[in-house]
Amino acid sequence: MAFFHLLILSIVQGITEFLPISSSGHLALVPILTHWQDQGLKLDIATHVGSLFAVLIYFRSDIFFMLKSLLGRGSAKEVIFGRQLFFHMVIGSIPVVLAGAAIYFILGTDFRSLLMIAVMTLFFGVVLGAADYYFKGQRKLEDMNSWDALFIGVFQIFALFPGTSRSGVTMAAALFRGLDRRASAHFSMLLSIPVIVGAGAALSAKVMSEENFEIGHDALIAAGAAFVVAYLVIKLLMDWINKIGYMPFVIYRMLLGVFLLWLYFSAA
Repeated sequence: MAFFHLLILSIVQGITEFLPISSSGHLALVPILTHWQDQGLKLDIATHVGSLFAVLIYFRSDIFFMLKSLLGRGSAKEVIFGRQLFFHMVIGSIPVVLAGAAIYFILGTDFRSLLMIAVMTLFFGVVLGAADYYFKGQRKLEDMNSWDALFIGVFQIFALFPGTSRSGVTMAAALFRGLDRRASAHFSMLLSIPVIVGAGAALSAKVMSEENFEIGHDALIAAGAAFVVAYLVIKLLMDWINKIGYMPFVIYRMLLGVFLLWLYFSAA
């Protein structure tokens, strides 16, 4: 794949992975709108790996805190919170892992279509807007419980459909449970870690089994560029989410969804 194409895909992934506007939906749209050859799921996942390193580095203090807590280091209060946060991530990841495995091994499809992206963009944009407008919670990460984590995890299943946005649907679910805006964004990003790790492991196994070194080289370029952009996006979102809220993203999704529907029906 040409370097320019890789760069565009990486920038799209880096910008959209942690914003509630659907990275998979935008990556699926690139070949539709540009008429480039579809980059395929493997390169999509490679850019997700770049985003993974961005979230790992940005939230490195949280990761070290959880590891220390699992080893029993720190005050009793710190150990309890760190272990709770870790197990909340585990609980929140189980539903999407099971659902994703079922879709991949049983149905064998990724549901990519312009109509699917348009509908999911609009519908879950409304869901996010409703969550942000009607549920102005004050709860922090420290106030979460296992039911909160499971509720958010079940909602994360919808992210398997392009256009939904994994970050958007988990942020909405966290808002529904009474978490404040920053806490909802914080937990959503932490919850992305096990999901992206699983996707990256699947990609690595596929590349190694096929010995497709060209794809591997492209993947390294895409992952590196996605890392830089994703890190900047995470920092900006965490700095500004309490001030701007989620409505700017909801408005964007509405405009994008209408545009995609127009594309679909005009081509029909």
